[in-house]
Amino acid sequence: MGLFDRLRGEDDPRVAFIGVDGVPYSLLAEHPERFPNFAALAAEGTAGEISSIVPPESSACWPALTTGVNPGSTGVYGFQDREVGTYETYVPMGQDVQATRIWDRVTDAGRNATVLNVPVTFPPQRNVQRMVSGFLSPELDAACHPGSVQADLDAMDYRIDVNPKLGHDEDKTAFIEDAHETIDARFEAFSHYIQKDDWDLFMGVFMTTDRVNHFLFKDYERDGEYAEEFLAFYEVVDEYIGRLREMLPDDVTLIVASDHGFTSLDHEVHCNRWLTEEGWLTYRTDEPEGLDDIADDTRAYSFIPGRFYLNLEGREPRGSVSPEDYDDVRDELAEQLRSLTGPDGNPVVDRVVEKETAFRGDHDEIAPDLVAIPANGFDLKSGFANEGPVFDTGPRNGMHSFDDTSLYIDDPDVEIDDVDLFDIAPTILEYMDIEYRRGDFDGASLV
Repeated sequence: MGLFDRLRGEDDPRVAFIGVDGVPYSLLAEHPERFPNFAALAAEGTAGEISSIVPPESSACWPALTTGVNPGSTGVYGFQDREVGTYETYVPMGQDVQATRIWDRVTDAGRNATVLNVPVTFPPQRNVQRMVSGFLSPELDAACHPGSVQADLDAMDYRIDVNPKLGHDEDKTAFIEDAHETIDARFEAFSHYIQKDDWDLFMGVFMTTDRVNHFLFKDYERDGEYAEEFLAFYEVVDEYIGRLREMLPDDVTLIVASDHGFTSLDHEVHCNRWLTEEGWLTYRTDEPEGLDDIADDTRAYSFIPGRFYLNLEGREPRGSVSPEDYDDVRDELAEQLRSLTGPDGNPVVDRVVEKETAFRGDHDEIAPDLVAIPANGFDLKSGFANEGPVFDTGPRNGMHSFDDTSLYIDDPDVEIDDVDLFDIAPTILEYMDIEYRRGDFDGASLV
């Protein structure tokens, strides 16, 4: 217990949240002998599988987890979104998240928040104690607040992300080494600031787990060439979770969670190519490069992951689907998605979710009309190209899943049943004794 904690006396309780991006609960739960720290956290606290969000993509998941509301309220639906009333697209960054983040609520309550490596937080906010932006940050020197944090991180050889291009090599040795170096430096940064003991909320995310899963998960699930290296990497993750837990003072509750699950990938599905073949999408040019190149008679287009938009009159600039036909056209597209099969004859889509089921809020005007949740083994891609196969394979052998998301809470008196990402933010506030209105969140506290 640090000096700061001793001086706090009977001050308010604190929370340390550690994110493990894309880590499925089954992976951790099925190997207690290899992951003893996760097993101890489950035995002494509470653990279980939870659900992700629609769509289960990190750029949408982390804003939802850190605000407790769905993409209709955050305004972030994925790695690429479109401007209202145009065919212009953009990559959502931290300033595009329209809902209140958990650390803003903590700061507004007069408490301190340290936020490290949470995706979709660039540029770093100036109203928090300290923040190092994560995924999508261009350079470390622009990702740190206050500026003095960068000197600490430089000394640790900290990097924002693993080099995913190394995962494209057939020989994964360099990628695995880079993943270890990345997570080692991330742990050093987390432990450094945890031991400063000057925060009320600590939020840090290990995103390297997601990167390793993308390139090695099938090796793990199907006993491939790098199965042992995969498990050895997760033994390091387990060790770091255990060591961080030991560092925490008694007035801190530890929460560990992922933002989605993972499964093996067999086929990439190029959805806009499929829409073209089925007559839903055409282009104004022989070499399309983006959404603005779709032709006026296009009825639908797609963004990753599995988001489908009708080219609707009055919403899209050159809409071809009338509002009167909207329901019928959307039903037709949904039915075709449900009947789509892959090269192996298996269904590509597990279920199709309509926009009004998944999204609600002040920013649902850019919501997809349908979201297809893929069956295990399929990854729904986008891209605007006039040729190429619908089904393909690439260097990645793992893909996100909606289910099998992880949640661990160092408290035996909570129950994890029918839980999703939206429940995490109010749970954190409940543990910290910070007041909020129930209507602020799509989820509810588990305490």
